Amino acid sequence: MQSHTRPSVGPLKGRLTVPGDKSLSHRAILFAALSEGVSHLTGVLDSADVRSTIRAVSSLGAQVDAASAPDGSLNVTVTGWGATGPQSPTTAIDCGNSGTTSRLLLGALAGYPGLTVTLTGDESLSRRPMRRVTEPLERMGAQFVDREGCLPVTVVGASLSGIRYESPVASAQVKTAVLLAGLRASGPTSVIESAPSRDHTERLLPAFGVEVTREMSTHTASVSGPANMVATDVVVPADPSSAAFLVVAALLVPDSEVVLPGVGLNPTRTGFLRVLARMGADIEVELNEDPAEEVRGTITARYSPDLTATTVSAEEVPSLVDEVPILAVAAARAGGTTRFEGVGELRVKESDRLAAVVDGLSAMGVAAHATHDVLEIVGPARLAPAQVDSLGDHRLAMAWTVAALAMTGAADREMTIDRFEAVDVSYPDFLEHLGRLGAR
Repeated sequence: MQSHTRPSVGPLKGRLTVPGDKSLSHRAILFAALSEGVSHLTGVLDSADVRSTIRAVSSLGAQVDAASAPDGSLNVTVTGWGATGPQSPTTAIDCGNSGTTSRLLLGALAGYPGLTVTLTGDESLSRRPMRRVTEPLERMGAQFVDREGCLPVTVVGASLSGIRYESPVASAQVKTAVLLAGLRASGPTSVIESAPSRDHTERLLPAFGVEVTREMSTHTASVSGPANMVATDVVVPADPSSAAFLVVAALLVPDSEVVLPGVGLNPTRTGFLRVLARMGADIEVELNEDPAEEVRGTITARYSPDLTATTVSAEEVPSLVDEVPILAVAAARAGGTTRFEGVGELRVKESDRLAAVVDGLSAMGVAAHATHDVLEIVGPARLAPAQVDSLGDHRLAMAWTVAALAMTGAADREMTIDRFEAVDVSYPDFLEHLGRLGAR
């Protein structure tokens, strides 16, 4: 599917709730499936990736009832397998394009002796590395059969022992997989990271009855197994990664003001807001007085014509890794050279995002280049119409749409985006929501 987008002929204005947080939606469904009893989940993202997790846990024996809510989210009721354990499915589990589904399942299923499960995925997911997850799990006693470290991977359930693992990458998926395996292992399991990654798992596990010990100074999270999970109810906040695209659109389209309520404001997810603030963006954040596990609040973003360049350090990247493509679009309109350091992880996402960002921006007339793990963008640039390719990557599809809205010049200038249907992975209503805000 091709998308044809022209510069916005007017400002983006209004109040809009973006879809539920994808990371939390995955975890809430999987944790509920692992638990004893019935969990009620509201605000769950209805997207291709989350549907992959729902199908996966259903094929493993959880009872899942997902109903559409008026706001487009899902109300999901999950009866978990609890102490009974998952069943071996009759066919392979297709994880689609969802790295979170596949990697978290590797950890969640590794500690069930007698269980045999094969995980597959689409062409893109089948190129993404799985050894970063299976290697520490094998140290715990897990057994896998894989294709050169990629999907398909067959999980052969085994008895596990706890581990103290120093992760070479700050990855919430790796951390979560190891901690979930630790719940089935004997003794303590700890994951130590070089920088703090998303901590949704550490915040959510206690709601399911699992004690998590954290040492903030060393970026360490620990559980002690074996541990049983119990059902609970979870309200999923709006996704800050999805909100980022509308925030940047408001900053770049003249006279815009966009208000986004109920957004998850977990500090490990809001690095993009801190970077935009350094660049001079007109953004207000109001926290809700909410005792929930996840902080949430309202983001207001206004047109900011005088953005300036900044340097994003490697230590900041885990808190904004999914927002680098849209931050790169903002950087193209900022004065000076914006430098992203330590972004090599983007080369093993749904696409090689680092190369794709350079290729896409270069096609639009922006000076951009990258090394193995550094991205530099020189602005301010006049974004020119071009034909670009999402490469099947939802973040790129949305970033190029925002770039098109911010193009300067005649209203008939047009950006053509190939494989735009990739937005279904995380934000199926993206174009509709832009239309509600006044994009034409």
